[in-house]
Amino acid sequence: MPLVSMTDMLNKGKAEGYAVGQFNLNNLEFTQAILLAAEEEKSPVILGVSEGAARYMGGFKTVVKMVEGLLEDYKITVPVAIHLDHGSSYDKCKEAIDAGFTSVMIDASHDPFEENIATTSKVVEYAHAKGVSVEAELGTVGGQEDDVVADGVIYADAKECDELVKRTKIDCLAPALGSVHGPYKGEPNLGFAEMEEIGNLTGVPLVLHGGTGIPTKDIQKAISLGTAKINVNTENQIASANTVREVLAANPNMYDPRKYLGPARDKIRETVIGKMREFGSSGKA
Repeated sequence: MPLVSMTDMLNKGKAEGYAVGQFNLNNLEFTQAILLAAEEEKSPVILGVSEGAARYMGGFKTVVKMVEGLLEDYKITVPVAIHLDHGSSYDKCKEAIDAGFTSVMIDASHDPFEENIATTSKVVEYAHAKGVSVEAELGTVGGQEDDVVADGVIYADAKECDELVKRTKIDCLAPALGSVHGPYKGEPNLGFAEMEEIGNLTGVPLVLHGGTGIPTKDIQKAISLGTAKINVNTENQIASANTVREVLAANPNMYDPRKYLGPARDKIRETVIGKMREFGSSGKA
């Protein structure tokens, strides 16, 4: 099945009361694990690629070709989107689209509001002409993910969210409402009242960044309030790293990377399957 944009899968999720997981790619094994989990669960899936991860793997084009090769070799039948996570500029979004990405996030949330609208609108114009979906962000998600570092959390303003959606025609919105990138220090505290207001005002599928470590009851509440995309990376990274450590500790003379990265891949797959079931996307492809 060819790569698709996020638009249909997120609108369907919002209408039917489940969320599609965005699972970030870090290398070949992450990509294999996520695609195999999606096919096994018959779940739509979004492959998130940060600018830093794309650089690590060789570039946007390399990532797209790797994904397309696996779709063919694994005979993947479920909808798969490849999405630029936290695109830093119009130029980077355009580069990803030209390389074959089917979805992009333009993160101009750190800019003044009018500047955010101008940049986002420019990305939407280019992306939509090519059938590519666009996500934008308002407010500040805390913590660090890849090249993105934020001090503290700044909640998104509901009226600004509504204005951003109306003026830019984005396909989905990531309003910062208390989630953080990376592990949580203490209990997550999401702004559900704000989420409900933003969901009702804008009408578009909402996106929850920093999905690792959020309790299932909070995930379910977020989905009931219009969240249709949930991003997960840290949980898979931790599962992978812990598995590699365990395998090498038990086999100190092991040197074949397939023998320690293979079990790590299996663990990521298991983690992703758990998330798909939690988000309700299993069997929705």
